[in-house]
Amino acid sequence: MSAPVVELRRPEGRSRRHRELIWGTSVTVDVRAGEEGLPPGPAVQHALDTAVANMRWVDAVFSAYRPDSLVTALRTGLLDERRLTRWDAAQGAVLDVLQRCREGLLLTDGCFDPWAVRGGFDPSGYVTAWAAERIADDLVRAGCANVCVDAGGDVVTRGLAGPGEPWEVGIRHPDDAGAVTWTVLPGNGAVSTSGTYERPAHIVDPRTGRPARGARSATVVGPDARLAGVLATALVVAGRDGARWFTGLDEWSAHVVDPAPADTAWSIGRERHRNDRILG
Repeated sequence: MSAPVVELRRPEGRSRRHRELIWGTSVTVDVRAGEEGLPPGPAVQHALDTAVANMRWVDAVFSAYRPDSLVTALRTGLLDERRLTRWDAAQGAVLDVLQRCREGLLLTDGCFDPWAVRGGFDPSGYVTAWAAERIADDLVRAGCANVCVDAGGDVVTRGLAGPGEPWEVGIRHPDDAGAVTWTVLPGNGAVSTSGTYERPAHIVDPRTGRPARGARSATVVGPDARLAGVLATALVVAGRDGARWFTGLDEWSAHVVDPAPADTAWSIGRERHRNDRILG
């Protein structure tokens, strides 16, 4: 993921926000007031504190850069996947992520493959979206009905940005950080964006081991942040060939900017957006 890809448009309104530097990016939790206002201050603060604790738990379990994480133990061979148990919450979460990553590998014909990275299994491209969605849903259960979790290229929204105002997520132009090329209205859904324009070698094509060249950027919108993250990363690898993955995904859409030197883009799926700028 490329952290500055997504710019969240924030309509005016009462809100509580928390920003945490974690997972190699900046995670912002934005709680908004509804018609009845915000929940009581102590309740919101407790929900935000719990969200931060969950972020740190995810980092402790899944970080490929922490020597004490379960993922590092898997990468180094200190832990065998076959010995993981669902009786342990952390190990059960790792088993769930392993299963979903395998499903993503099959769906995308190998274009999303967290095993095909230097050093072994690294689910970071999946876990950020997975964790952002868990945190958003936890906040809703805690009484914060209108919330946005913005984790770099992964955004999860619930409820409204303000009374009668939907959440709007602006996707930046890959060649102009100050320009928005697409505005997304995710509703109770998610937006995931991947790109190569800031760090060209950041996303690797698992089929070749070389930097991905299918697209400069790819944004996927849908009801499931986890699948959105998988598809966005895979589209940067596959480009237009990845359009076939959306067959049968009626609640999904994607906007993809073709690789340089082309000055073109394409979209597929349900319209949950409006165009702000046409490439070229």
